[in-house]
This record gives sequence, C-alpha cells and structure tokens, in this order.
Amino acid sequence: MNIHHLELFYYVARHGGVSEAARNMPYGIQQPAISAQVIQLEEHLGVTLFHRRPFALTPAGQELFEFIKRFFGGLEGLEERIRGDAREQIRIGASEVVQRDHLPDILLRVQARYPELRLNLREGYRPQLEAWLQAQEIDLAVTILESKPPTGIKTEELIKLHLALIVPEKHPVKTGADLWKQDRIGEALIALPAQEGICRHFQQQLTRAGVDWFTSLEVSSLRLAETYVASGFGIGLGLDVPGMQRPAGVRAVPLTEFPPISVGVMWIGKRTPIMDAVVTACHQRAVELGGDQA
Repeated sequence: MNIHHLELFYYVARHGGVSEAARNMPYGIQQPAISAQVIQLEEHLGVTLFHRRPFALTPAGQELFEFIKRFFGGLEGLEERIRGDAREQIRIGASEVVQRDHLPDILLRVQARYPELRLNLREGYRPQLEAWLQAQEIDLAVTILESKPPTGIKTEELIKLHLALIVPEKHPVKTGADLWKQDRIGEALIALPAQEGICRHFQQQLTRAGVDWFTSLEVSSLRLAETYVASGFGIGLGLDVPGMQRPAGVRAVPLTEFPPISVGVMWIGKRTPIMDAVVTACHQRAVELGGDQA
C-alpha cells in the first residue's frame, strides 16, 4: 500500500472527513487531492473505507485506522524526543522594521521561559515569507495579512495599523487629503515594490479615491524609504506604528481615511510550544503598541 495514501486516510479518519483533514494536515494539500488519493487507496484494497455523508468509517476502514493510528499518531512525540534541544530553537521571518523595532522585546519575553533559546532570523516581506514557510525554511512569519494565504498556511491577526505618508519635518502636508485634492501630485512616491501588501493596499485606496500616484523610487525597506525622504527625494509610504522612532528630519502623516491593514503571524502545521510562546509575546507587544487590537 502507498504510505502517503495511508497517511491521508489517517487524517480523514481522525478528523471526520476530507474537508476537515485538509484543514488539519501538517503541510499544504488541497481537498480534491486528498479525496482522489484516498479513492485510489480504496480501489487498491477493493473496499469502501468510509461513508461520505454523513461521515462514518466502515468496518474495513475502522480496522485499517486502528492499525495505522499507532504509527501516525505517535510521530509527533517521536519527533519531539529526537529533536531534543531543538525544542528551544525557532526560525522566524519578518521585515526589517519588525526585526529592528519589535522582535528584540518579543524575544526577550520568550527567552525568560526558554533560557536556552536559539534563534534564526530571516528578513523578508510576505511573498518571500510564504515561500520560506512552504519550503520549511522558517517556522513562523510576522507580516501583513492583506489577502488569503496559500493552502496550508495558517494565520492569526495581531493588530491593525493605518498606512502613513512619511514627509520631511517641515513639509506643508498635514493630511492625505492635502495631496488627494491636487490635480496632479508632483512629488515622487518612495515605496516598497508594487507586489508588497502595503503598496497594493495603498494603490487600491487611491483608485477608490480617484487618485493616480505611482511609485517613482522603489526601495527594499521602510527604513530606506525614510532615509530617502530625509534626503529630499520625495514622500514615502509606511505604516503608522505607535511609538516608532523615525530618523531625524521626517514625520509621519497617518492615513486614517483609509482602512487599516492587518499585521499578524503565519505558520504551517501544528504550532510547537515555543511558537505559541512567540505568538503570545507578539500579542503582548501589540497591546503595548495600541492601534486596533485583534
């Protein structure tokens, strides 16, 4: 018998159906794929393993489930025993701003519970973080949650933040409306690449407001956008993060007229205790920052 087919059947039997199995698989796989492969298992065995509506294991399905659950059900505990010290290791992906301004505080809280904490940090934005999660190169990502993630990636919201324009300290603009009412915005827009969540959200809201203003200077980080604003190259796009320290010579203009954007965590499979500890610390940090709480 195909071991992968047996694994899929185990999750179907354990969670009471194909759709529930898809939601609880430790890796990304779509419901039709699970259904098709379990049917292949049934065809191979020449029996029906479960009734679909309502869900119920057949006698053959119950016998098979009782046999394989000792193996698949014991894998999680075996993994923990084999990993040993790795229980205090975590790989986190996040943007440069999150890593600089927020992760140190978050990780100090986690280290209080896990003194032997070992870290691996990777800097990136959502598309990269999703790819790293799917490749199992990171365990947890802290990022913007502006759209539905790929199959298998789970999310939890932490906080909602408003977008902000980053302008020189003495710039006359006080609100976004000061720009939107102009026939043509002559100043350059400094922003992250167009595919990043912040930029997509910003452009969607500009379109609804009937405003055309596209990126003139593309940068790799929000901090770099602030640097170029301070140097006089234009107006930057960022986030209004309470208490955030900005470079000398610039200030933030919160775009409260636009809907806020969600920031949260992403992961695949079942969270480990240390992942839970990091998420808890992230929520604590979000409460301290203020904003709209999840």
